[in-house]
Amino acid sequence: MSTAAVPLNRKDKSAVTLVEMCSVRLGQTLFGVPITHILEIVGSARPQPVPLAPPFVGGLVHYRGDVLTTVSLRQLLGLPPKDGPQDILVLESSGGCFGLLVDSVGEVLTVSSADHEPNPSILDQRRRTLFAGAYKLKDSLLVMLDPEQLEPMRLGAAQAA
Repeated sequence: MSTAAVPLNRKDKSAVTLVEMCSVRLGQTLFGVPITHILEIVGSARPQPVPLAPPFVGGLVHYRGDVLTTVSLRQLLGLPPKDGPQDILVLESSGGCFGLLVDSVGEVLTVSSADHEPNPSILDQRRRTLFAGAYKLKDSLLVMLDPEQLEPMRLGAAQAA
C-alpha cells in the first residue's frame, strides 16, 4: 500500500479556469482583452478627428455602414500620440459598440486563472478601474483591460465627475 504525498501549498486544480485573451501592444507593454468582448479587428485604420471631443476620443471611423467612436488607449494612459495608422479592436459592451485604438494587435493567448494577479494597491483609482489585474506569462506580463470601463459614455461620465 503506497500513499502519495500531497503538497500543502498546491492550489486546487478544480478552481483553475482558462481564459482566451487577444493581446495588443501599446509601446512595449502587452495588454489583453477577453475575446468574448471583441467583434472584429480592423487593421491600419485612420480615424477622423472629432473637434472639441474629450482627449480620450481617438476619432470616428466608418464601420459596416455605421460611424463608430474610437477610444485612444494611448491618450487614456497619458502616452504621446502614435504617428501613422493604428489597429482597432471593435468591442461590444453594455453601452453598445466602440473601437479601441491600439498600436498593434497580437495573438490570442490562453491564460490561466492561477496566473492572475490583482491590480497593485499603489495604482491610482482612475487606472484601477481600467485594468482588471495582470496575468503572468513566461517572459512578461499581460495587463488585462476591462472593456466595460473603456466604453466612451462611461469614460465621459467619469471625466465629468
